[in-house]
Amino acid sequence: MQHIYLSLGSNLGNRFDYLQQAVDAIFVEVGTVLKISSVYETPALGFDGEAFLNCVVLIQSGMSPAKVMEAVLAIEKRMGRERSPGDRYHSRPIDIDILFVDDLVVRNKKLTIPHPEMANRKFVLQPLAELNSKLKHPVLQKNVIKLLAETPDKSVITKQSKWLTHPKKEYDLSQFNYIAIEGNIGAGKTSLATQIASDFNAKLILERFKDNPFLPKFYKDQHRYAFPLEMSFLADRYQQLLEDIKQIDLFQDCVVADYDAYKSLIFAKVTLQEEEFELYKKLFHLMHKELPKPDVYVYLYQNTERLLENIKKRGRRYEQSIEASYLQKINEGYLDFIKTQHSDTIKIIDISNLDFIKNRKDYLAILKAIVS
Repeated sequence: MQHIYLSLGSNLGNRFDYLQQAVDAIFVEVGTVLKISSVYETPALGFDGEAFLNCVVLIQSGMSPAKVMEAVLAIEKRMGRERSPGDRYHSRPIDIDILFVDDLVVRNKKLTIPHPEMANRKFVLQPLAELNSKLKHPVLQKNVIKLLAETPDKSVITKQSKWLTHPKKEYDLSQFNYIAIEGNIGAGKTSLATQIASDFNAKLILERFKDNPFLPKFYKDQHRYAFPLEMSFLADRYQQLLEDIKQIDLFQDCVVADYDAYKSLIFAKVTLQEEEFELYKKLFHLMHKELPKPDVYVYLYQNTERLLENIKKRGRRYEQSIEASYLQKINEGYLDFIKTQHSDTIKIIDISNLDFIKNRKDYLAILKAIVS
């Protein structure tokens, strides 16, 4: 993920609405909007025209700078802006420029990063300084506040009282203190939980399955290693959830985990012999009552064929022998558990035809389903 600063400007039509439309489109098509500066009114620079409204937006995106540029140009075109060589100075409904991509330096025919005119534009430097005054220009080796103090642009700019609305408000996960993301093996629980934690300032809890020495052995000989595997998972999940969820973090808004404690009982019912499971169940319920319960339990449903494809693609050697029948039993176990829970805390989301890793709109659709 890269941190990208974008400059937005408009001096045609309803300027404020154009800025809001652009911010909303960037959130949907390019990346998560982390910060939005105040809106500033500035005179047109380099030509006679109506005053501009300008702002700077900080986003987080996994797209390459070239792809980001393609996306913002498409947004501009859709909003009525047509770019062509030699037409830099004219009125326009929207203007979106890439200012910084972390500390990256790019110079080619299609793209120059950092933006080459940034130091000469007060309407860029002022809102940029508002977001991060210590941000250092990787070429000029000066921070933004110094560039603002030294800029030759002496234009008078006026801060507006009206603020742009943050697009994340439609996906308000702050209503939940604890979110559990669940699903079958290969459903994408960890990927989704990690993305949510990154985008929404959440404390991330990931299952420590890689540290379990019994897991590779289990897939080779399930009958022999099922009980020690499930017991070790139960102990580790109990300890992790008890410590991490109850530990208050004042700098993060919520907790998101890529598993729920009840997962232990679901898998144990499938893998253990009847006598083993009865013992295991008693121990589980003694431990489970001490653990915090999620405010929302998200179950990612994916068909067995897709699960097997995902398992093969991620290439964990010990998982390659997993059979479709085993995944089906796990899915049935989850659905049986879900039937016993309060429906208002359960979100079953069918992701069989979604790719929330590559397609941001699919990712946002999942977020919408969680908060709805």
